[in-house]
Amino acid sequence: MSILYLAVVQHINTADNLFLADTLRAVQADLADKRTVNNELLADEVPPGTTGYFVRVLDLTTKEVIAEEPEIGDHLPPLRFPEALSEHRIPTEGLEYQTPNGHWFLLMSASAILNSNSPKPVLIQVAQDRSDDKEFTKNFGKLLAGVLIGGIVCSAAIAFWSAKRALRPLQEMATATERVQASQLHQRLGRGRWPSELIALAAGFDQMLARLEESFDRLSRFSADLAHELRTPIQNLRGGAEVALTRTRTAEEYREVIELSIEEYQRLSSMIDSLLFLARSENAETRLNRVKFQIGPEIDKILDFYDAAAREREIDLTRFGDGELYADPMLFRRAINNLISNALQHAPTAGQIRVLVVIELDHEVQIAVQDNGCGIGPEHLPRIFDRFYRVDAARSSGSASTGLGLAIVKSIMELHGGSARAESELGAGTKVTLTFPGEQR
Repeated sequence: MSILYLAVVQHINTADNLFLADTLRAVQADLADKRTVNNELLADEVPPGTTGYFVRVLDLTTKEVIAEEPEIGDHLPPLRFPEALSEHRIPTEGLEYQTPNGHWFLLMSASAILNSNSPKPVLIQVAQDRSDDKEFTKNFGKLLAGVLIGGIVCSAAIAFWSAKRALRPLQEMATATERVQASQLHQRLGRGRWPSELIALAAGFDQMLARLEESFDRLSRFSADLAHELRTPIQNLRGGAEVALTRTRTAEEYREVIELSIEEYQRLSSMIDSLLFLARSENAETRLNRVKFQIGPEIDKILDFYDAAAREREIDLTRFGDGELYADPMLFRRAINNLISNALQHAPTAGQIRVLVVIELDHEVQIAVQDNGCGIGPEHLPRIFDRFYRVDAARSSGSASTGLGLAIVKSIMELHGGSARAESELGAGTKVTLTFPGEQR
């Protein structure tokens, strides 16, 4: 807008200056051919059909007026005009002047020679009334300012409306998310109702809700299972104490009650230790003490520990394969110990437990513990690594079991960046495979 305004004003000013310069040049040429000059002659110097142009001729030496149009004398004294350039040169730009009554004029001066009996130097003064031009530029500026302000207001209104319309889906999405509560994690935003730009956001939010729902359900099940697991030993302890206090008993009877209580205390202590380990393993700042060690000797030590229990039930414990592993030795032993302990609980008399060590081409280490027990149904396999999850009474008959062994194994593998998976067939046994990443990872 400013550039347009300046361009129009500049064009008007240039046109007026050119016209005045041409008028001066024409008057100079006419005076050079005339011996006398009068007011009528000056009136003829203004092109026909033009108004607001005035001419005055003065004696260059005495500054006396030789001839002038009456109107110029009423508004513009000779002293208000600029000095003429030397050597009869025509100026390219005039002087603007405002009269006391508010009229604007553009003034120019130039010297000339009057062709009288003896050449006489004269001063030509030309004026143009620019009041209409000033009024036009003023109104034009107001018009442009109005257009600019109106454009800004309209643009702001359109931008506000467009932004409000564009942000409406986000507002609806925010309203939908506000309705999500712990009891309504099943709700989803869906994809069909949103613009293409928000589909990825809605999909990501739905995936987050799915993860939260799964985690919340798992936490709810864990809380219920934990309460159930703690209630049993506490009821046993309370029941034993109440029975013991029903009457006076001998020291031997009290000793027996205390010994039974110690077994329950040990079970509670083991459960608490396991839960603390699981809580620490979920902390992102938990650090592993990784070193390189041979797998075979570590597994053999664990098998030697369970050798007496295995011989008693005529179970064959065997290791196949060996290799080098980069891991935390203590956590490695705990994971293998849990798997072998679990396998011993469910292996049949005169059964077999095999520990297989395989080094893959990409340096991954796979360690599998396999028994030939009763096996696990396919509906239970996805959940056997959950905390406190038990398949059935037949697989959890041991009173020392807390249902946390496989959950600890899974946490240990996640700390190492590996994985644990189970394969089983009813009546044929179960195989649990641990996969450790190579050192280069």
